[in-house]
Order: sequence, then structure tokens, then C-alpha cells
Amino acid sequence: MRHVIALDVGGTGMKAALVGPDGTLLHEARRATGRERGPAAVVETILDFAAELYAYGADRFGTAATAAGVAVPGIVDPEEGIAVYAANLGWRDIPLRRLLSERLAGIPVALGHDVRTGGLAEGRLGAGRGADRFLFVPLGTGIAGAIGIGDGIEAGAHGDAGEIGHIVVRPGGTPCGCGQRGCLERYASASAVSQAWAAASGDPDADAADCAKAVADGDARAVAVWQTAVDALADGLLTALTLLDPGTLIIGGGLAEAGETLFTPLRAAVEERITFQKPPVIVPAALGDTAGCLGAGLLAWDVVGGPAGPDESSAAPTTGSDDATEVRA
Repeated sequence: MRHVIALDVGGTGMKAALVGPDGTLLHEARRATGRERGPAAVVETILDFAAELYAYGADRFGTAATAAGVAVPGIVDPEEGIAVYAANLGWRDIPLRRLLSERLAGIPVALGHDVRTGGLAEGRLGAGRGADRFLFVPLGTGIAGAIGIGDGIEAGAHGDAGEIGHIVVRPGGTPCGCGQRGCLERYASASAVSQAWAAASGDPDADAADCAKAVADGDARAVAVWQTAVDALADGLLTALTLLDPGTLIIGGGLAEAGETLFTPLRAAVEERITFQKPPVIVPAALGDTAGCLGAGLLAWDVVGGPAGPDESSAAPTTGSDDATEVRA
């Protein structure tokens, strides 16, 4: 069976898969990045992991992987295949595409930004399927975004398009790691809500999920923290709507796991702010933590001109793989 290798690299862990032509995850595995051993060790872990997947696929399916796709955090130059900068991995100018291709018998390798790669999967296979224009916004440790146009993701002139988390929604507000003050992600990310709820509740171990539960239980302190985040998010999204006019807003990440505790007040807050803008459909992401792997698989198929067969790319993905492996470094 034809397949590609997909790698989704995070700060502390990697998710990987062998992906079939129809988006099926044929084999899944996970491994720690080993970042405590330094940037070079992370790169070597990625290369070793990919080589193991390449060998497994050749043995299991009788043919070697057609291509590989890898999604990484930070600043990426997909055209040159370089991971330019990733603070949480200590990377600067890593020629990841070349290194992976050399390790994998010269097969084509595609490199992408993690959020835009996840957005690609949501657009083609998930909540944005069939939408001509969408914006994917995952609310995690930070907030990023992916601008979906047709069948692809707009990267921008310098590869930085979609960074909605650094729209200033509270001028002069909380300092952000980017150097600005009052950025959206300092108010509406899962980490921001966790920090605010820990302070409000007096429990240093409380997190955003605890806050969402307290909101559902009617805790007034939690409702205040939550509404602060929702209002900031709605302000940031209004700016995005004004500039981009997407038909669909896809909200993902840890905060979206709160379900209607988030979506009901968020839809109302966005609706209240709209004047001339057309209201988008606001929906939760559909693919969860498989989006990065599926998107990396799509990058890999794209680099070789797409999957074989005229109709294979139209099938929805499944996660019912024939095997799943938990691999620890």
C-alpha cells in the first residue's frame, strides 16, 4: 500500500503516523523529543524516529514511503525546508528537509509550520471541509492561526500569516513574549486562563479545564475569568473578520474542549461586535490532536502531486489504524 510518513513535532513530544492515500492513519506512534539533551539531540531523535517509520512501513506494507511531511513549531521557511527558529527546542536554521531526505533514502520531504499544517488538515478533512474561506484558531499554550483559502493555507510573504495571537486587544496591557503589551494570547489562551483562574481561586494548580468546570457549576469568580477571556477573544476575532472575511471560524486547542461553555458565549460576543461584517459560522475543530499528523501527511502527498487514484483524496480520514504504538525515548 502506498503511504507517506507524517511527523508532528512539539516542544516535548512527537506524534507520528504512516498515512494512506485516503487520509487513514495506518500506523501511529509517539516519542519524546529529548529536548533536555539539547537541540542537536532533538534533531537526531526526529531523524531516528523517521527512519524507524520508513523501515516499518516498508516491512508492513511491502513498499517504502513515497514521501514525508513534518510539522514543527516556531518560524519555518517551507520553501527552503529550514526550521528557522523554535525557542522551545533551541533551534536556529536547521535544514530539516535535507537532513530527513538524506536519512530516508532520498524521498521528497515537505516542511510546515505546526498550526498551519493542522489548519490544512482541518480545512481539507475536518471542520473546514467544503469551506472556501476559513480561519483556524487553536487556543493552547499560545494562540496562532491558519488562514484557509480554497484547498490551501496562506503562509504570507514571509511565512508568518495568521499570527492572530499577537493582535493587540488591550493596548498597554500585559507584557507578551513577542515584545508587545496586551496581545490576545495573554488573555485568551489556555495558559492565560489557567494563570488567571489559579490567582482567582487561590489554587496554584488550577488550570483552564478547572475554570471551565467551575463556570459550568456557576462559580462567579470563574465566570468573571472566563468572560474576560471570551471578550478578548471576540475582540481579536472581530479584527480577523474585518481583514479576512472568512465564512467559517474553526476554534481548536485545549480551551475548545470546554465545548458550549466556550462556544455559546463566544458566538454571542462576536455577534454583539459585528456591524457591517458578515457573521461567520463558528465551529469546534474536528480532528483533535491528530490534525498535525494528518496535515503533515497532506504536505507529504502534495509534494509528490497527491495520492494515487482519481477519488482517493475525497474520502474522510479515519483514525482506525490497524496498529497503534506508544514509543518512548
